[in-house]
Amino acid sequence: MFTIGYATKPINTYIQQLQQHGITVVADIRSVPYSKVFFDYHQQALKQHLQQAGLRYVYLGDELGPRSKDPAHYDDSQQVQFDRLMQAPLYQAGVQRLFDGVEKGFRIAMTCACKDPAICHRSLLVGWSLRHQYDCELQHITHDGALESQTALEQRLMTLTDTVPDLLAGEAAALQLAYQQQCRACAYRRPVAG
Repeated sequence: MFTIGYATKPINTYIQQLQQHGITVVADIRSVPYSKVFFDYHQQALKQHLQQAGLRYVYLGDELGPRSKDPAHYDDSQQVQFDRLMQAPLYQAGVQRLFDGVEKGFRIAMTCACKDPAICHRSLLVGWSLRHQYDCELQHITHDGALESQTALEQRLMTLTDTVPDLLAGEAAALQLAYQQQCRACAYRRPVAG
């Protein structure tokens, strides 16, 4: 399985990168499948572009999106907690749909808006969950079309958050700290009614 972000990317480049990596299905994991700026990525437009290129589209934003509708998935500051979301039956059903698609022979790329997967729920929620709960390694298609594995991305999180292993916190603990810090910095926060 793969992921791809579209921010600032022309639709023809996006499709070319999908084809370069042999993707056959795009799973849209945005909670809100529209873009205020990039109209080619509105749900209907994206679906049409993909169909014209011979690719399938499926919407999984309800299952795998970062903006849960369940208040139990948020902390007191109204920030979504990915560890809670990963345990939800709806999320787990979305993961199962991905595995079902792979079993049928599809090469699936989950898509979202973020340019860098390190700041996106496609790595912080789905990629982390697939690797640590399901022992499945995602490949992130970077903005320039190269691949970055979930494992390499997680190592990069330690650099991004300036977290290093030491005598008290080995590499696994440092990685967990870096991940938690990145989630606090990047996870969706519901607007507080004022």
